[in-house]
Amino acid sequence: MSISTKYNPKEVEKKWYESWMQRGFFRSKPNSNKEPYTIVIPPPNVTGVLHMGHMLNNTIQDVLIRRARMQGKEACWVPGTDHASIATEAKVVALLKERGIEKKDLTREEFLTYAWEWKEKYGGIILEQLKKLGASCDWDRTRFTMEDDLSAAVIEVFVDLYRKGHIYRGVRMVNWDPQGQTALSDEEVVPKDTMAKMYHLQYPVVGEDAFITVATSRPETIMADVAVAVNPNDERYTHLHGKHVRIPLLGREIPVILDEYVSIDFGTGALKVTPAHDLNDYELGQKHRLPIIDILNNDGTLNEQAQLYVGQDRFAARRNIAKDLQEAGLLLKVDEYASVLQTSERTGAVIEPRLSMQWFCKMEALAQPALEAVMNDEIRLHPPKFKNMYRSWMENIRDWCISRQLWWGQRIPAYYLPDGSFVVATSEVEALELARGQSGNEALQAADLRQDEDVLDTWFSSWLWPISVFDGFKDPDNKDILYYYPTNDLVTAPEILFFWVARMIMAGYEFRNEPPFRNVYLTGIVRDAQGRKMSKSLGNSPDPLDLIEQYGADGVRAGMLFSSPAGNDLLFDEKLVEQGRNFSNKIWNAFRLIKGWEVDANLPCPNETAMQWFEARFNEAFVQIEDHFSKFRISDALLTVYKLVWDDFCSNYLEMIKPAYQQPIDKQTLDTTVAYLEKVLKVLHPFMPFLTEEIWHELKERKEKEYLIVAAWPKKDKFDKEIIGKMESVLQVVGAIRNIRNGKNIPNNKQLDLFIKVMMGQDQYTPFMGIMRKLANLNEIRFVEENIEGAISFIVAGDEFFIPMEGNIDVAAERERLLKELEYTKGFLLSVDKKLSNERFVSGAPEAVIANERKKKADAEAKINAIEQSLASL
Repeated sequence: MSISTKYNPKEVEKKWYESWMQRGFFRSKPNSNKEPYTIVIPPPNVTGVLHMGHMLNNTIQDVLIRRARMQGKEACWVPGTDHASIATEAKVVALLKERGIEKKDLTREEFLTYAWEWKEKYGGIILEQLKKLGASCDWDRTRFTMEDDLSAAVIEVFVDLYRKGHIYRGVRMVNWDPQGQTALSDEEVVPKDTMAKMYHLQYPVVGEDAFITVATSRPETIMADVAVAVNPNDERYTHLHGKHVRIPLLGREIPVILDEYVSIDFGTGALKVTPAHDLNDYELGQKHRLPIIDILNNDGTLNEQAQLYVGQDRFAARRNIAKDLQEAGLLLKVDEYASVLQTSERTGAVIEPRLSMQWFCKMEALAQPALEAVMNDEIRLHPPKFKNMYRSWMENIRDWCISRQLWWGQRIPAYYLPDGSFVVATSEVEALELARGQSGNEALQAADLRQDEDVLDTWFSSWLWPISVFDGFKDPDNKDILYYYPTNDLVTAPEILFFWVARMIMAGYEFRNEPPFRNVYLTGIVRDAQGRKMSKSLGNSPDPLDLIEQYGADGVRAGMLFSSPAGNDLLFDEKLVEQGRNFSNKIWNAFRLIKGWEVDANLPCPNETAMQWFEARFNEAFVQIEDHFSKFRISDALLTVYKLVWDDFCSNYLEMIKPAYQQPIDKQTLDTTVAYLEKVLKVLHPFMPFLTEEIWHELKERKEKEYLIVAAWPKKDKFDKEIIGKMESVLQVVGAIRNIRNGKNIPNNKQLDLFIKVMMGQDQYTPFMGIMRKLANLNEIRFVEENIEGAISFIVAGDEFFIPMEGNIDVAAERERLLKELEYTKGFLLSVDKKLSNERFVSGAPEAVIANERKKKADAEAKINAIEQSLASL
């Protein structure tokens, strides 16, 4: 059979993915004979394309789902997308502008028609891209947060929570995007480092020829000032207690108020209070019952209440007022300082803290069971270091602003009567019935009601995701929700632990009285080699599809996981992906080697020891792999597989058992080796599915549905620790001999003799003689009781080994090298002796440290002895 000399992922990946799909291996149905294993995908934005974070997140999910499938569980990975209200509306608005259409010229229905057209054309791109990665989702179960049933669930939940008293409407401080003209959630606000200016303004004191200096970064908001606050203990301002000051330029009088909130040591110690435009000022204003003056329009321009600069953009007004204050002699100075600017994730606009009439969800009662579930480990966070952060956030949770001033999304089911009152209902029909009862006016018609213009925050749909994807609101007792829920594991990023994960937990307990999942695996952030978060704007993020094209999906998957421990950021370097590709080629070459052997059924088996060792080594590694999986150390699990495959199987086992050039192999060795390779392919498959499926089918003929993707996962078995320990010593001996060859430029094809002076007996080496001869290319191996003259010696596990050098090396050069090594080792021993003779060190250092130093001393003494003997023999 002709086998390609190099693994070609392009020829393999499409073939096997289509084959898996055609045979329905990804599909899942409730099966009472199987244990369910369920993952719901963190739904990517419908506007999205695959980025490095998606690659990491979905690779981990696929590893978990493929392993569960092989374990015989009913594995179900539900895919889907999020309608992403703000992002999608921005995309549609931009598209319409290109066509010369303005959103303001359209009705809501017309705009939504365009939005749905956009979604149908572009909305599935990221899911198609995930297929190239190898994601084995049940694509028949794909959901979308704005499809009819999921939208109905959102409305039902809103009405339910409203009737329970959890949802209310009121004026509160929110994050306002003046460009998108909508409220934003905290997770949609992006902090950006910048240099800002601090303006020191002079507020004239009423009735005195004096000023108080106030520092502000936003001088345009002084027209909204309602007080100046000072600390009552600040002696600098004692004379101003009970006084008033005038706002610069405007002249309006405002009181000086006293509050310990004001820091004496920060700035000037005097704080302008602008309740309409700062959250802390708002709370200070509420405490002191101050009036509220809102000087900004929705688009960030100044309104009539500002009196000055009306109609100007806030930043233009800032420039103008600074100039006018300077001319009036009221601007003392301007300083520059490092600051953080809060910006909109979607539009890039600078966020305005703004009082706005919005819908809110009370969180305190909903948060309590969700807090307890994580604290008592009913739901486990991996790594657990996030528990304290979670607790802090949940214990200090604020009410959730759930309304957005958009058209794309689930419309808030509140209906306003002509008198301004409202009812909340799941439909217009129900709303009309409620409105008639509330108003006592049976003549009310549907046309008399006006539905709220706002839509719900996107997270208000995605917090229901683990329930709604199984239609748990439409039919709370349907077979899917009863079988698959609670789901097993959630894989997501730490930055949405509170905004999504915590809310899903709340929804799980509120609507089904049980958790939505058992484990939360928190991935790190993918960063570049300089530690910067990868982003398009920085230009430091490679295109994942380009990486797949160049290195193959398996190479990319392995490369991403090589250094991505849970909860810790991944410093991505393309060399990691190259290493993944090299790993693919290593496995492929091992497969080619095995397939290239000819078998002779009449030959005896000379490889019993090697086969026993690898069987034990596989079982030992498998126990470690399972332990890593149980603790969600996915990266460690792959690294254990990597070492098992690269070092133990390829570099050692195959070298131990391969026949001489163009010689046949015995049948027992070949059959056992093929079985070992199959076991290796099984533990490697979740990480590198395409390569392993290809080799699985090329290795031998398979039945129609005998695919690796559904092959049985190995089971833990006992292993012979003794043979593993002995082989470890043997491989150290082989490594030492190879190092001698390299150091002395002795060709690999030149046979050497080996003499062994043992401390505890010869039995531990006798079964390994053939392996040592083969791996180290040895001629004679003999046990001796005396040192060998003219030989280089080394020590392994207390035994001394000698390689005669006569005719192999330059004796004078070797003597010079040994003298230098002796001098260095004696110096090292002297430094260790100094430590151990220092009573202060010995009495104060931990016992383990002392033991380590004593071991260094013993090793150095043994090495000096061996070098001196080598010198004597030379």
